[in-house]
Amino acid sequence: MIQLIPAIDIIGGRCVRLSQGDYARQQVYNENPLEVAKAFEDNGLTRLHLVDLDGAKASHIVNYKTLEQIAGHTGLIIDFGGGLKSDEDLRIAFESGAHLVTGGSIAVRDRDRFVGWIERYGKERIILGADARDEKISTGGWLDDSEIELIPFVRDYMQAGIEQVITTDIARDGMLQGCAVELYRKMLDELPGIYLIASGGVGSWADVEALQAAGVPAVILGKAIYEGRISLGEISHFMTVNS
Repeated sequence: MIQLIPAIDIIGGRCVRLSQGDYARQQVYNENPLEVAKAFEDNGLTRLHLVDLDGAKASHIVNYKTLEQIAGHTGLIIDFGGGLKSDEDLRIAFESGAHLVTGGSIAVRDRDRFVGWIERYGKERIILGADARDEKISTGGWLDDSEIELIPFVRDYMQAGIEQVITTDIARDGMLQGCAVELYRKMLDELPGIYLIASGGVGSWADVEALQAAGVPAVILGKAIYEGRISLGEISHFMTVNS
């Protein structure tokens, strides 16, 4: 069964979603992220992808109080990302209740530090954020494109111990027009053993089924939930029949 991971993106302590990573195209969905997280948990979901968009822009952790609140009042397994650049950022994230952290820009800009995190905290707690536009890595909250090829980049970190990777096809993110299924198939073919978490573009339950058919082990659901394209009732039913 494909693992369903709902997302909460935070700006100013509020639950928002962007389109194609554009901070100028943000929609506020809820003033209370804890309320959203509790609704996810009540419908059988066990994991949460929590993104500090303020942190991603500022290059340091910002919304750790929101992380602390959700971790303290739900049993969700939280993976936290956005702006984690220093050892201090990581310490704050884990002390605030993150079970796992996702590093994206840091993995591009400071390989030694990121590998050090894998060695210190264990591969079970560190996720590689490898987000791409046209199969090339983007960083800094997707504000900065690079010439780094996606698959060799992930392969290099697998050799350093990484097992989990979140890959968002940025062009599809928040557009509700379908996922990059072929890209994910290519990644699974060329990166055997990776636990690939797909992100971006899910617009209907059919997209989830397409990812599952392609062998993708996990998917992040964001705007599709907030826009009512996928209901919490559907998710609850899926979780029940596959438990």
